[in-house]
Amino acid sequence: MRLIIPLCITTFSFSQEWFITNYEYGKMLYNNPRGISCAKCHGKKAQGKIIASYKIKKYGKIITKTIKAPNIQNITYEQLKTKIFPKKKILSIMPQYDYLTTNEVEALYLYLQAQKDKK
Repeated sequence: MRLIIPLCITTFSFSQEWFITNYEYGKMLYNNPRGISCAKCHGKKAQGKIIASYKIKKYGKIITKTIKAPNIQNITYEQLKTKIFPKKKILSIMPQYDYLTTNEVEALYLYLQAQKDKK
């Protein structure tokens, strides 16, 4: 009986590696990264979208300003890492995701690259 329990635990832990693919994990992280969703600002397919619009009065004229999150489908892995793991604390609208692991960033990047082919 004692030998069966460790064998079951070992088998279970190995089967967990194949529970979801890196693409599926990246998709999950994109939509719910243990914080603010990337999709909230960058859109469902990472194509970018307007976050907010507001009007200001400048030189007697009303001007509409917009804040837009960029398309991140074509971002390089290094650019993604720089945004997620900024070397300095900078003032930015983008939330910090510096708690993500390297494996999670790789899965997220894989998902972003797959969005290029989708319309």
